[in-house]
Amino acid sequence: MNFQSIDDVQSALAAENYVCGRSLATVMFLSLKLGRPLFLEGEAGTGKTEIAKAIASALGRDLIRLQCYEGLDAASAVYEWNFAEQMIAIRTAEATGGADRKDLKSELFSSDYLIERPLLQAMRPNPKGAPVLLIDEIDRTDEPFEAFLLEALSDFQVTIPELGTIKAPEPPIVILTSNRTREVHDALKRRCLYHWVDYPTFDRELEILAAKAPEAQETLSREVVAFVQKLRTEDLFKKPGVAETIDWAKCLLALDVIDLSPEVIADTLGAILKYQDDIARIEGSEAQRLLKEARAELAPV
Repeated sequence: MNFQSIDDVQSALAAENYVCGRSLATVMFLSLKLGRPLFLEGEAGTGKTEIAKAIASALGRDLIRLQCYEGLDAASAVYEWNFAEQMIAIRTAEATGGADRKDLKSELFSSDYLIERPLLQAMRPNPKGAPVLLIDEIDRTDEPFEAFLLEALSDFQVTIPELGTIKAPEPPIVILTSNRTREVHDALKRRCLYHWVDYPTFDRELEILAAKAPEAQETLSREVVAFVQKLRTEDLFKKPGVAETIDWAKCLLALDVIDLSPEVIADTLGAILKYQDDIARIEGSEAQRLLKEARAELAPV
């Protein structure tokens, strides 16, 4: 499946229950059209990771995810040798008087003992077509890994000393995400098309909630979205993302809640706020005030 227009991208993502604004659909279309990596930056929970899942599903491609973390190195991202299996092979050869040293070494460092990690997997031929490579939370890594990634994404190839250079027959569709816990180097950003994924407007978030929790009544959905949008205006350590809005709505549905009340909010704040200081700040009169303000801004359905 190929997208012929920006509208095609929006329609395909909508079919995967991903509500996509025009600007994001445009940069996604250009990324696919030009074969450029897409760098998505924004607060946690705004749907950056989900778009990679949705685009992979819409295109019928495999999704390969490299979850970044502090201390991630090239070996962990590309490949490792299966040390345990190599040791078993060595001991077996010694016990049986098998292959000579040269043949054994050649066998031990063959593809049979290679553990492929996400970057190498993404460069292998795939009958479905080039996979979607999601490099998630690149801001959690350090600069040496960024430098390595810069080279890998420029040529779409990796070198394994024992096996040689492996080049992708077709470059993968690359999506990088960052929660901006630190600034990512300009050199990496320049290789990508860039888009800031912001918190959605009220109408957009209501549309997202309708797609992800369609069983919720419209009155409850509107109250949930209005309350969460109010929460984001408060001085919180971690403001709730769209993911938390969806989680909260599903929790309320599980409790058979029809509409919000200060008591219900107090009982379920852990679904939308993840730090005790934030929960303590909003509990009680603050929750009641925010609910009152949220309802006051809601237009009649």
